[in-house]
Amino acid sequence: MSLVVHPLTHLRTLRRTCTLAAADVRRPRHGAAAAAAAVNWVEETSAFFRDDTRPIMLFDGVCNLCNGGVRFVRNNDRQRKIRFEALQSESGKKLLQRSGRSPDDISSVVLVEQDRSYIKSEAVLRIMEYLDLPFPQLALFLNLLPLFVRDFAYDNVANNRYAIFGRAESCEI
Repeated sequence: MSLVVHPLTHLRTLRRTCTLAAADVRRPRHGAAAAAAAVNWVEETSAFFRDDTRPIMLFDGVCNLCNGGVRFVRNNDRQRKIRFEALQSESGKKLLQRSGRSPDDISSVVLVEQDRSYIKSEAVLRIMEYLDLPFPQLALFLNLLPLFVRDFAYDNVANNRYAIFGRAESCEI
């Protein structure tokens, strides 16, 4: 099923997605940071997509809300279109770097596709597009909200997720 995306929605998505080939265009680095930046993370993580091209949802493995979100996605993804990896795992850290993020950044859900990554509310909406009905239609509707509104709501929940939902001792997934 193909969804028609409004051109302005597409432009907003392009602003916030990370095209992986250009993920390392940033300010100059020095020392250990320069050495880490010299790694081509797209090449380094290409094995993740060699035999299985499904996107990978990166999530905070000790967050009860995040673990509940993974269970929700699994229950509503009967065709198993999405794979999962904890942000804290070695694979998760490599995929974060592939996405142009710090390997220790567990502040946001990230969806890593073969050629780009999505963060925050855009990751959530993109994940919804992979799920069973009615979630792709709901994502299309929520895309009408301005990005700053969606990310404001996302950040408020994400910044308080441990206080509201608690922490797990380890990743249960």
